[in-house]
Amino acid sequence: MPTSPLSTAQAARAAIASRLDEIRRDAGLTGLELAQRCGWHKSKASRIARAKTGPSDDDIRAWCRACGAEDQAADLIAASRTAESMYVQWRQIHRDGMRRVHEKTLPLYQRTRHFRVYASNLVPGMLQTAEYATGLLRSITDFQGTPDDVADAVQARLNRSSVVYEGNHRFALLLEEAVLYYRVCAEPAMADQLRHLLEIMSRPNVSLGIIPFTARRTVWPLEAFYAFDEAQVAVETLTAEVNITAPGEIRTYLTAFAELSGIAVHGREARACITRALASLATGFQ
Repeated sequence: MPTSPLSTAQAARAAIASRLDEIRRDAGLTGLELAQRCGWHKSKASRIARAKTGPSDDDIRAWCRACGAEDQAADLIAASRTAESMYVQWRQIHRDGMRRVHEKTLPLYQRTRHFRVYASNLVPGMLQTAEYATGLLRSITDFQGTPDDVADAVQARLNRSSVVYEGNHRFALLLEEAVLYYRVCAEPAMADQLRHLLEIMSRPNVSLGIIPFTARRTVWPLEAFYAFDEAQVAVETLTAEVNITAPGEIRTYLTAFAELSGIAVHGREARACITRALASLATGFQ
């Protein structure tokens, strides 16, 4: 089962650090000698070698040059950039607002044929109504203190969600039952969102499962994750998005998804879960 969603990013960074330290040892240099050749403070080489500090492109070039291994710099820089892209803080992703990230990920959504999504906290983005998305993105913007482009971001999210209705895409989505009760928008808007789930689950390319409160867990509740074919898994934490591309870890998440699907209810039983959640809203706004 998946462990910490940071594990892949941490392992990738550690692998870069280990390779750089191996190059230093092969060159017969001490850490102090390397730092002197690079013109660094003596502790910098140690922090890079222990993966405490991520090396910049220039750091890698200097390190390899000092060790007489300049031919290895390009590959190490490419690997380092990949490692850094695995773990990206939301504040960085949203530094210019949220519209751009939706537009940037549109090609990924368009080329994905099989989506597998596990949602433990929110209705997945591609199933959200405009009002639900507005309530959610407003909360995120306020919490993160990032630029307010909520209206544009909601429209970009809806545009990206067109993959549900266009092209050759299949969606397998699992929601913890609690997601149906979390009020991230006003009650009438929440009711519309639940009705939208009832409508969209009738589409032939959509399989929607609900994991009941009372389900006997063979897999514990996890962080929300999105699997794009067998090529990538995006895991969402409070502070960052973790992008997993290592085949072994992708297989682990897909195995977890299959087991979670086995404890979920589908069809009529899933509709009943949504209908109960909808009924629980009725007295709140009548």
